[in-house]
Amino acid sequence: MTSTSNASNVSNVPHASGGSNGSSASSSGDLRAELETLTTEAFRPELSEVDQLSTLEIATLMNGEDATVPTAVAAQLPLIAAAIDDIADRMSRGGRLIYAGAGTAGRLGVLDASECPPTFNTDPSQVVGVIAGGPTAMVTSVEGAEDSKELAAADLDALKLTPDDTVVGVSASGRTPYAVGAVEHARARGALTIGLSCNAHSALATAADHGIEVVVGPELLTGSTRLKAGTAQKLVLNMLSTITMIRLGKTYGNLMVDVRASNEKLRARSRRIVALATGASDEEIEQALAATEGEVKNAILTILGGVDGPTAARLLQETKGHLRAALAATTG
Repeated sequence: MTSTSNASNVSNVPHASGGSNGSSASSSGDLRAELETLTTEAFRPELSEVDQLSTLEIATLMNGEDATVPTAVAAQLPLIAAAIDDIADRMSRGGRLIYAGAGTAGRLGVLDASECPPTFNTDPSQVVGVIAGGPTAMVTSVEGAEDSKELAAADLDALKLTPDDTVVGVSASGRTPYAVGAVEHARARGALTIGLSCNAHSALATAADHGIEVVVGPELLTGSTRLKAGTAQKLVLNMLSTITMIRLGKTYGNLMVDVRASNEKLRARSRRIVALATGASDEEIEQALAATEGEVKNAILTILGGVDGPTAARLLQETKGHLRAALAATTG
């Protein structure tokens, strides 16, 4: 299996600078015609002199545009929830959550993946971001990478997909060959697939088991999908990972009880979480954390359940990490 970077959870598959075009448009003229049909690429004549406005006026316009994004996301909530339930079911059996995209969409996937280990104490291999062009594409455009379905298939093959894995193709246009190819390849391998785009009737949604299309409309700057479309994708990715982790028992109420205390700020947060969950004194909290090698969830269980560190670890293992279930076992 190809390794992932602990820092970014981005696939380290090497990439060539180009790639075959797959089923994308055969000429620049055809591609231009295709783009002109997309809502995310639409030109807004009423904004043709936006550069003549004051800075405050432009900022006010952008803020108003951004305010429409949550409503567009809300329209897709039933589809988002159904996808999350399927993701959680597979991850509970050991599956992984894998994001695949190009450009901004790919970077957003890598960002979401990279934040899961410190937030939920997941292994870096559990939530992975795969970006067209590899790690270099996080900061530099890799020419031709997004146009290759074959490259997406190769990247996923390097991860050795299983039927318990979930692959989320992310593409604002919903037509990016890399994202569409990733979903098509993953579905053929039996993995769960989700297509997240910002255009209706997209090829990406059609290719996936779960199609999520958050239609945010044309951008302030024509075709700049790092704006509203990027915001919409970030909001949905937040939901996919966060609610999946809630379903997997990575939280206790709204407390991040699986947080990894990897720096001083997170160590202080760990103590605060134990305090909020238990109401215990500082001395009790320090004793509990010492008895559980700093594991927040285990420390809470020793205090609320009245058990020692090894017993807390055993109960959490038996309940697959669900603190409420482990607590119930201490009173049963």
